[in-house]
Amino acid sequence: MKIIGIEEHVLPAEVGRAWTTIPGADDGTSALNTPVIEERLADLGDKRLALMDETGVDVQVLSLTTSGLNNLGAHGVDLARRVNDLLSRTVATNPERFQALAVLPSGAPDAAALELRRAVEDLGCKGAIVYGRVGDRNLDDPIFEPTFACAAELGVPLLIHPQIPQKSVRDACYSGFGEPIDLALSTFGLGWHYEAGLQFVRIVLGGVFDRYPGLQVILGHWGEVVIFYLERLAMLDRVSGLKRPFIDYVRRNLYLTASGMFSAAYLQRAIDAVGVERILFSTDFPYQYRTGGDARRFVDGLALDDADKALFAHGNWQRLTAQVQSP
Repeated sequence: MKIIGIEEHVLPAEVGRAWTTIPGADDGTSALNTPVIEERLADLGDKRLALMDETGVDVQVLSLTTSGLNNLGAHGVDLARRVNDLLSRTVATNPERFQALAVLPSGAPDAAALELRRAVEDLGCKGAIVYGRVGDRNLDDPIFEPTFACAAELGVPLLIHPQIPQKSVRDACYSGFGEPIDLALSTFGLGWHYEAGLQFVRIVLGGVFDRYPGLQVILGHWGEVVIFYLERLAMLDRVSGLKRPFIDYVRRNLYLTASGMFSAAYLQRAIDAVGVERILFSTDFPYQYRTGGDARRFVDGLALDDADKALFAHGNWQRLTAQVQSP
């Protein structure tokens, strides 16, 4: 059974330097990267391949880790090109094991759309990763409109990756316990996931999918809380004024991926929410990496028939990105 992990992260040294040298670039989450994590994020060769083999992943779809380039302003434009060029070279070196999602300079809307087009058409990227807000401007803000329009035109997906909540939100909801608890609570403990799920809800309510009915987005961590509150979110139909019921956008415009949360119960909830043809495999490498053939054991042990296992393990991703040609 071929296994493709679609949310597998990298951190080139150049981006790490930018986070530490450009004022306001570091949102605090780089402190979560231990030396072992940093080493694994930086490696794009034999050590990464060895860990892929050990856990049972055949292909990694590489993407820049959070917080991306959202806090870099104009500095992000050239840096996005260099990161995407690096990812493209990595894929070209070993196309049987690697694919890539482009990173975008979201703070520069027209440049972001141009870079998405270049990354897909010239570099063969399978889509792009976005990190929600730019400052206080949420994903439904007009600054993202060129990116949505371009992704819809190209027919490529956008992965909405978690970003740490704004400082005002952290201070109000995720503080008072001291470091490192405050940081953990506002990121991997809970804050990342509410934040990413809310960004999806906002683009639904903002009419993005009414304007671009074919646009496809991906949420990690089994839907970033959203799929567990669909009954309540569906009640927004009373006031939203959207063209379709909320649940239709979930079932027609949203894919869900595991992000290393290997739970058969969550998988079943995801299937119940969006259907077996909209679930994708991922390990959230290197953050959720575990020894012992973890990824393959999870897939092999699922109570799904072989056809549905294949859809989850690789088939859905291959269908979703089939229109992207190698350069």
